[in-house]
Formats: sequence, structure tokens, C-alpha cells
Amino acid sequence: MRESKHIWIFGLLVTALIIVTPIILMATDVRGAEATDPWANIPQRRPHVNHASLMEGPYETGSDVTRRCLECHETAGHEVMQTAHWTWESEPVLLPGRDEPVTIGKKNQLNNFCIGIQSNWAGCTRCHAGYGWEDNEFDFSNQENIDCLVCHEQTGTYVKSNYGLVAEGVDLAYAAQSVATPTRLNCGGCHFNGGGGNAVKHGDLDSSLFFPTENVDVHMGRYDFQCVDCHQTEAHQVKGHAISVSVDTSRNSLACADCHGGVIHSDARINAHLDAVACQTCHVPQGAIRDATKMDWDWSAAGQDIPEDPHTYLKIKGSFVYERGFTPDYAWFNGKADRYIMGDVIDPTQVTVMNQPYGSISDSTAKIWPFKIHTASQIYDAQYNYLIQPQTVGEEGYWTTFDWDQSARLGMAAAGLPYSGEYGFARTSMYWSLTHLVQPKEQALQCSDCHGENGRMNWEALGYYGDPLRWGGRALLLDVTAMSTGE
Repeated sequence: MRESKHIWIFGLLVTALIIVTPIILMATDVRGAEATDPWANIPQRRPHVNHASLMEGPYETGSDVTRRCLECHETAGHEVMQTAHWTWESEPVLLPGRDEPVTIGKKNQLNNFCIGIQSNWAGCTRCHAGYGWEDNEFDFSNQENIDCLVCHEQTGTYVKSNYGLVAEGVDLAYAAQSVATPTRLNCGGCHFNGGGGNAVKHGDLDSSLFFPTENVDVHMGRYDFQCVDCHQTEAHQVKGHAISVSVDTSRNSLACADCHGGVIHSDARINAHLDAVACQTCHVPQGAIRDATKMDWDWSAAGQDIPEDPHTYLKIKGSFVYERGFTPDYAWFNGKADRYIMGDVIDPTQVTVMNQPYGSISDSTAKIWPFKIHTASQIYDAQYNYLIQPQTVGEEGYWTTFDWDQSARLGMAAAGLPYSGEYGFARTSMYWSLTHLVQPKEQALQCSDCHGENGRMNWEALGYYGDPLRWGGRALLLDVTAMSTGE
């Protein structure tokens, strides 16, 4: 009897929603209401200081340049050393289900691309904002190890080599005399090439953003935004984060609403979505618009002498699946995420999620976000049942010897974890939120892109009974759930 009553109430609520909602929306249409001026929140670019006479040189090493920089910019070294670009590690954070805080970052964690940097410093630290990170003994307290040029030189001739050292043949004086505010060329040199090549990791960061059209990214293409216009910086702390290396957005947060405030849309039906749908969901309708991105990486296929192609197979890395113009996956996200920590036990018969976003339909702080989900098969310890940090670079690394057992022994020794001598390959996945490649408003998703028979959303996976256009939105579902459980 009670169940029949709940069904009757649910039917009544749905009927009311279908009949009343359009009336309310028409009555509360906000055409003519004004949004705040986003340009008021864009920083004014400071006039460039010509450094030609200030950085005459000559310079033998990158550290020589840094010492000269610090003569005038006396606090800059200390500032840089407080940033994630320098430490590659977060402040300690307590994750659910753990007894002690852990740190997260490229310095000490695994991903499902090149896996991890420990024992692989020679290659990985090419993109570190420092010089000479060769092993676990790198001196993070030495300001002379900071690389100022990688973020500030403007000649395009500056190249870093193994361990983040300056590549042979670079004219350091020429590079130093060009320094200025970072541009897309500076930021993209590392961030567009994460994971070992153009467009590999993110799905929304690639070389098409060096000089984009507005149909690639409206901010960078139509308005010539530089990265630091949104990722505004104070004392070298750059706003923004990625859940691949950060599990909490409460610090250093960056949001569309930082600039786009007030009543953003003239149509109340669109504004009604904003409590549950992230801006990016409608305004970043595709990933990898121009350059294909890696969607799957199978390390278990490596080592074979078969034809190679950087988008399908390399002997040193295995087989790949790339995709261009992909439709994102959608998930609730409240700004926080879990994280696989080295040594965590896995179930090798299941997919291990490396950085599960937190959030659900019942979480009022969560919104539906677009993600690229990258999948992989990567090496794990078949006795201890945890993922392995293999050594891939160097004369003894896998890319030279093609010996997984030796690679595992060397890598786990560097990571400080035991290796049983038995290994296998397990499936993993990793979430990469999509925020760049923002489209002109005319190209944003329309109602039928998400709602209706051919809509892109998996409503049941998001926690709805079905398409909320038919069954009602999050608030209705929560009300009915509460009645059904007696809460």
C-alpha cells in the first residue's frame, strides 16, 4: 500500500513538473538582465621591460642565468620554490579511507601514461622548472637550480635536455635577453606535450592552441588570450589545477565564474541548468578538435618487432588508440577526487581508477562535468597486487633492454617498495577534465544534444531514472528518493 502511494505521488510530481515548469520558465524569463563585465576581471598586461642590456652574458650554464635574475628579482627564487611547478608535490592531504595524510604529485605518484618519474628522472624532468633533477637527492632548497628561462624566454630557441639541463648549443645570452611575461609558447612547450608527445594526455591541450582560430578556442583565438590571462599568477603561484595531480580545488581554484558572473544567459531555461551542469559541459562539446589524443595505451604489447607508427604502435611503449573530435564522458564532480597511491592493493580483474572524481546526483556541490577518460594496461606485481613503477629510461631501463622483470626491480627499488619477481598487466583508467577548447556560444550544445532519443548523456549512469526532460531533474529525484526511504 505504501509503495502504491509513493508511485502515485511520483506520478503526480512528474505531471506537475511537465505542466508547470514551462509556465514558470516563461514567467521568469530574464531577457534583458545583465551579466557582469568579464573584461573587468582580465588583468592588464604590464609593459615589457627590455632585458637586452640587463642580461648581456656570457652564460655557461642555466644556473648562471638564474643567479643574474635573482640579483634584481630577490624574492622570486623563494616564491618559485613554494609552487607545484617546482615541488611536483602537494601539501599533505587526508583522503577518505586513509589514516594518515598523503602528498600527491608527479614527484611520487603513478599515472597510466608513462607511469611515473622515480628511476626515470632523466626523461621526465625535462619538463621540470629546474636544472639537474637526477635522483631522489635533488636539492629543492637551492635557488640556483631554478630554471627561469623555461617560462620567460621568448626566442623559441631554448630547449631542455635530460634531467632538465639546457640542451647543447643553446645561446643562453640570446634567450635571457628576450625574457618577458609567459606566453602560450612557454606554457604549451610542456603542457601541450605531456605524456611524451603532442596531445597525448589532456584531450584539451595540444599544439593547435599555439596559434588557434576562434573555432578551436574562442578565448585564445578570437581574443588572443595568453594562458596567464585566466591562470592568473601572484608570487609565481599559478591559479588552476588538474585532478591528475591535485585532489582538491579549494586552494588555487580557477573557474569560469571568476570572470563570467551575474545572469549569464538571457534564457531562464539555460540558467536553470547552472546548479547541476558545469559551464564546460555545454561550451566544450568535443575534445581533441584538431589534434588526435591518446585514449588507450597497452603496455603489455610492447617489445614486439612489428611495424611502428607513433599513433598505433611503438616497440618501446606498446599499442595505442588515438581519437580526434571525441565526445566527452560525463560524471558528477564536486572539485575533489580520490587518488591511487603507490602501494595500494588492486583487484587485477577489475579496472583500477587512478583518480576517481567525487560527486553524485545527491551532492549539492557537484555538477556534471565533461571528461576524457584514458584507459591503459600497465604492469603490476602479481603477488603483492599493486601497480609497479618500472624503470624505462637509461641503459638498464625497459626501452633499452625490453626486460620487464629487470625494469620492475630497478623501478621499485627507486620507489622504496618490494617487488615479488612476478608481474602481470592490469587495466586502469584516468580522468582528465576538459576546460580548454571553449567554443563560440553559437557552437555550444543545444537541448537536443543532451535530451531526447539521440542525446549524448547516459542519464541512468548519472543517477537519473531517465532523461530528466521527461522524468524530472535532480531536485525532484531527491524528493522522491527521500519519500521512498522515509527520510
